Amino acid sequence: MKNKYNICLLSALITLFCFFHISTEASNYVKVAVIGDSPRINKNQEPQKLVDQVIEFWKGQLDQVLATKPDLIVLTEACDRPVGMSREEQLNYFRVRKDQVKEYFASVAKANHCYLAFGTKRQTENGTWFNSSYVLDRNGNEAGVYNKNFPTIGELESGIKASDEVPIIQCDFGRVACAICYDLNFPELLEKYKKAKPDIILFSSLYHGGIVQSYWAYSCRSFFVGALGFRTIPSEIRNPLGEVVASTTNYFNYVVTKINLDRQLVHLDGNWEKLAKLKEKYGDDVTIHDPGQLGSVLVSSEAKDVTVIQMLKEFEIELLDDYFDRSREVRLKTGNMVDN
Repeated sequence: MKNKYNICLLSALITLFCFFHISTEASNYVKVAVIGDSPRINKNQEPQKLVDQVIEFWKGQLDQVLATKPDLIVLTEACDRPVGMSREEQLNYFRVRKDQVKEYFASVAKANHCYLAFGTKRQTENGTWFNSSYVLDRNGNEAGVYNKNFPTIGELESGIKASDEVPIIQCDFGRVACAICYDLNFPELLEKYKKAKPDIILFSSLYHGGIVQSYWAYSCRSFFVGALGFRTIPSEIRNPLGEVVASTTNYFNYVVTKINLDRQLVHLDGNWEKLAKLKEKYGDDVTIHDPGQLGSVLVSSEAKDVTVIQMLKEFEIELLDDYFDRSREVRLKTGNMVDN
C-alpha cells in the first residue's frame, strides 16, 4: 500500500513538474527561410528530364539556405513545374512527375530536420485536381495539406476544384495556416483565420497582394510569410503588426530570419504606465515594439523562463482583442447608445 502511495505521489510530482516546465517555456524563436523563385528551364524536353531538372533547380536553391539550419522553409505556389507550360503540357508533365518532387522535398526536410512548405498542383486518388500547399515535418512526413479555397475562374475552368477546408497545421514550434495566391482577395477565408489566430500564415503565390498582406497579418495577429514565384517581386516576412521584418531583394531571391512566436498585441489605452513598469522590471527580456500610427504595440518575451502572457498578467495588461471586446460590451450598456 505504501509503495502504491509513493508511486502515485511520484507520478503527481512528475506531472506537476511537466506542467510548470511547459507553461514557462518562452522566447519561442523560429528561424524561417523563404525562397522566391520558380524553375525556368527549357520546357521542350521529355517529361522525366524536366522532373530531374526541376529537382536539380531546387537543390541549388535550397543549398543557399540549408547552411543556416532553418526550422521552416517556405517555397512558392506551383513550385514543382517549369514556368510557361500550356495546360496540355502541364498534364503530360504531371503524369510523369507524380510525387517525385514531393519525395525529394521530404528527403531534404528529413536530412536537415526542418519543416518545408511548398505549393503544387496535384491529383488525388479519386481523380480530383487541387492547387495545394503541403507542409512537411522534420521527418519528411506530411504535417498537413491545404487545398486552395478560391481558385481563379481560369483554374476552375481548367478542372481545379475549390476546397472549403481551412486546416490549422500543428508544428512543434506553433500553429500554421496556409493561403495560396488568389485566396488573399476573399474576406470569407480571412474571417476563418481571424478566429483561429494561427502563429504563422504561409502564403505561397504568384502574385504579391500589396497592402492586403499586412492587413491579413494584423487581422489574424499572426506572422505572415510570403513566398512569391518571381525574382522581381519581393518575398517578405511580416510581423503581426503587418510590418516587413525581412525581404528578398533584386540581388538575392532568398531570405532567412528569426521570428519570436511568444508575442501578443496590446493597445496603448490604459497600458502606458503598465508597459513602462513591465520594461523596467524585465529590461532586455521583453521587447515592446511600437509601429507608430496604430495605437497597438507588439510585446514579445525574450526570456527563457517567463512567457509573454505571464508578463502581461503580472502587470494586469489587457490583450488587444480583450480590450476591443470590452469596448463592444461597454458600448452596448444602457445610456451609451443613441435611442432610435
